[in-house]
Amino acid sequence: MKVGLSLSRCMRDILEERVDIKDVLVIIARTDVDPHNDEHWSQIWEGYLYGGLSRPEWAGLEDRQKAMHDLLVELYDSGKLHQPRQFGAHPQRMPYYWLECVVPSNEMNPAQQKAWDNYKLITDLA
Repeated sequence: MKVGLSLSRCMRDILEERVDIKDVLVIIARTDVDPHNDEHWSQIWEGYLYGGLSRPEWAGLEDRQKAMHDLLVELYDSGKLHQPRQFGAHPQRMPYYWLECVVPSNEMNPAQQKAWDNYKLITDLA
């Protein structure tokens, strides 16, 4: 399971199938958006696609607006989108945008435990 920390980057990863939406626990977005509000969606689309002079978030996705909107609605309606700004918080941008969630070891099946042990071995070597 994954926790995302950037709506634009995480949505792009899901759309481009680098991350399966079934593996997403939640995306904690710095963006405040209601995808059912056409004005909000237009502002997000324009801002992510054409904003940020040096690195637009969705460059190259100009023909994928409907797919991006459908994905945002799915995340929103399924409860996988948390928007701290709606509660007065202003999260900071992080240099990374996916966090891995780990099942507690006492709840892992043998295959999960072996995979986790191998992962820890590799990270300990790095």
